[in-house]
This record gives sequence, C-alpha cells and structure tokens, in this order.
Amino acid sequence: MDMPVAEAEKDKSQFVKNSVLYKEFLAEREEILKHKWIESEKAGKDIGFEKALLDWIVKHRSHWRERRMKEARTEKAAS
Repeated sequence: MDMPVAEAEKDKSQFVKNSVLYKEFLAEREEILKHKWIESEKAGKDIGFEKALLDWIVKHRSHWRERRMKEARTEKAAS
C-alpha cells in the first residue's frame, strides 16, 4: 500500500537531514557565519555573507576540512 504524499515527503526530508553531506554543509555554514560575525566586528559594519564566504574559503576552508576529516577518523577509530 502506498504511503501518503505528506508522509513520503517527511521521510525524504528526514533522510536528507540525517545525511553526512547535509551535516557537513550545516557545519561549514556555521563556520562561515562565525567568520562573518568576527570580520564584521573588525570592520565595524556587516560585511555580508558573500564576502565572508569567499574570505573564509580562501583563508580557512582547507584547514577546517582537514581538521574535520582528522576528527572523523579519530572518532571512527575510537568506536
């Protein structure tokens, strides 16, 4: 028997929210927003999301991702 459409959509939404890719996206977004706040405070005005995003990618993303991967491997090894 088919599931109601609303319930199927809820299941899809839950699948996305539980996915590793979505969790990584949220973690990265949070870091960008922190960076935006810090840089906006330094500038004395809101620098905007796009500027913060580009600045964070250039200055911090590769190190952040390496650290995240290392932490994930450590957690996996510990379990």
